[in-house]
Amino acid sequence: MINLNISKNKKYKILNIIYKNKPVTLEGGSIDVNGNGLLLTTKECLLSKIQERNPGLGIKDYTTIFKKILGVRKIIWLEKGISGDDTHGHIDDVARFVSKNKVFLAVENNKKDKNFKNLKKNLDILNKTIIDKKKLKIIKIPMPSPKIIEGTRVPATYLNFYIANKIVLVPVFNDAKDKIVINIFKKNFKSRKIIPINCSELIWGFGAIHCMTQQEPI
Repeated sequence: MINLNISKNKKYKILNIIYKNKPVTLEGGSIDVNGNGLLLTTKECLLSKIQERNPGLGIKDYTTIFKKILGVRKIIWLEKGISGDDTHGHIDDVARFVSKNKVFLAVENNKKDKNFKNLKKNLDILNKTIIDKKKLKIIKIPMPSPKIIEGTRVPATYLNFYIANKIVLVPVFNDAKDKIVINIFKKNFKSRKIIPINCSELIWGFGAIHCMTQQEPI
């Protein structure tokens, strides 16, 4: 309703994307773009039969859609999201562009953790990605320790941050890695103030800052 009200008051046009005679479903957290023709997503989110957004659509179909609607010239397909994510692979938990050639990427150093293999595969994919004859700059963001609430693992990650004009809101979790991650953000966002937000309770809703702001501009 918020987006509809904004579009009505500002006279913005709501796009109803139709492809092969069917509407296209695409929630904000499933893609991330660099503003220069690159798009990040995961196969788990857009291609899996589980929580299938657009039945029957494959890589070629999404390539056509993203090129036509968003002006995307290349899609970077990572494998999977993180454990506990009820969206089944949203990219905004694992990888985010912070400039046209720099990506923040979630990494897990504990080989026994459920996220280790999947996040390692994502890192391998990005390391092999060549854009305009150059590799992307990858900034590794450590995962916080697993967060369990009432016996359920929740998708705690520092990648669910929100970039505003003068600030960056960063989720933190009373974790030993909080300070390390905040320093990484400060180093890479020198023109913006870094504001940590304790999401220890908010994450019980299976999302953090970026998830909250997807439907309401602030």
